[in-house]
Amino acid sequence: MIYAEISNLKNYYGLGKYLDEAFAYLDSHPLDGIEAGHYEINGKFLYMNVFDYETIAEEGAFFEAHKKYADIHIAVAGEENVGVSDMSRVTVKTFDKESDLLEVSGKVEHYMKLIPGKALVVLPEDAHMVKLSAGQPSAIKKAVLKVYMEE
Repeated sequence: MIYAEISNLKNYYGLGKYLDEAFAYLDSHPLDGIEAGHYEINGKFLYMNVFDYETIAEEGAFFEAHKKYADIHIAVAGEENVGVSDMSRVTVKTFDKESDLLEVSGKVEHYMKLIPGKALVVLPEDAHMVKLSAGQPSAIKKAVLKVYMEE
């Protein structure tokens, strides 16, 4: 897991070919004013989904992980907490190989507050619980870059 200012992601070059590409993309493409939707960057290796939604209480949240992809979570507007736990501390309930989605259960070890300007990079060893309200449920616009990690 990496939690950093978006402007500091360049300090993490060298962790992977497509992570480097994602960090460079974020350095040259400000997300201010971006609309919800799917954005192709480099095919299956790097793409971005932008969402508008209301944050929720932890009791209704989904705890997930991925085997082949890292996620870079960025709050474009609003704020959200993301719970993160090492995969060794959770139990895998289901795995959909086609969508690379593991549903997990267990306790959240760390809560990271996403606010504009920050990035949370969760790697395949990081289970993450998203959409958590940072206090009261509220509206958020969030970008998630999906970064292929198997090369």
